[in-house]
Amino acid sequence: MTEELKTKLEKLDTEYSQKIAACADSAALQDLQVAVLGRKGALTELLKNLKDMPLEDKKIFGPLSNDLKNKLTAAFEARQSALETAQINAELSKTDMDLTLPARTFDKGRRHPLSVAQKRMTDILARMGFVWADGPFIEDEEHNFDLLNIPKNHPARDVQDTFFIKNTQKQDFVLRTHTSGVQVRTMKKQNPPIRIIAPGRVYRSDSIDATHSPVFHQIEGLYVDKNISLADLKRDLTVFMQGLFGKGAQVRFRPSFFPFTEPSVEVDVSCVFCAGQNAACGVCKGTGWKEMLGAGIVHPNVLRNCGIDPEEYSGYAFGMGMERLAMFSLNIKDIRAFYENDARVLEQF
Repeated sequence: MTEELKTKLEKLDTEYSQKIAACADSAALQDLQVAVLGRKGALTELLKNLKDMPLEDKKIFGPLSNDLKNKLTAAFEARQSALETAQINAELSKTDMDLTLPARTFDKGRRHPLSVAQKRMTDILARMGFVWADGPFIEDEEHNFDLLNIPKNHPARDVQDTFFIKNTQKQDFVLRTHTSGVQVRTMKKQNPPIRIIAPGRVYRSDSIDATHSPVFHQIEGLYVDKNISLADLKRDLTVFMQGLFGKGAQVRFRPSFFPFTEPSVEVDVSCVFCAGQNAACGVCKGTGWKEMLGAGIVHPNVLRNCGIDPEEYSGYAFGMGMERLAMFSLNIKDIRAFYENDARVLEQF
């Protein structure tokens, strides 16, 4: 019996090795594989006799059968790979494609100038201990105006006359005119010390021109703790400005007015393009200074409105337009260049 089975295995080996080598396409090769290794294939049928053999015969016939099965399986895989390669080569021979040519290059993406400006500012402020805070884009009047010491009919609302939305309760909501609402919400839910920055998009009904847009980006900072004074504000903003424009940048503070800070200041930085030496400078108009942001000591009414005792705590706040920094740093003359998505303009930066 054993010799007879050995002979059958040898015959299967010779027969199907020749047929595999002669297969001209994948479909015929698959049919051949089913014929010998399938559920009712020639080798499978032969192996069914294994269970009826004596143990000694099983020890001989079993390994021989498995060796043949593995050999044929490898032969089928090798032939399939050869057929696929031949097919690819045949298709390539019909084209003029030169696979030795270098691959086509693709333009790499770049950060938008406003994204660059935001990252520069937030990186510096993060190293100074400020943490990022977010808030809603659609604010109620309480958080956008009232709690910031800007009640109804206050003249400061005139310069922020913007986009109002009424809900079903007839309550006025507004597309936020600044990110100060984030400061208010933070002070209402968090006890001092507070040290946050609030970057984001804001909206005002400005007419579009070279320096104004109804949509722009702002970053505001807030620091509330015990014994915070204008000296702390001056120190931190000087570090911030010199971090943006270099240690040689000069910083100037001028008295100003904002309803939510008292005292208030405008902060200027020395012109990085002419340092005041060029009367025809298009950036500073020959003055040697460029206004960068507004700041001040948080008004006691704002602290009180947010549940913080102004007799125990004080703080400073500042706000700056990201477009202003990007325009100043990159010498961009028209704010509309940021929003038109003209790749010819943006790729310059």
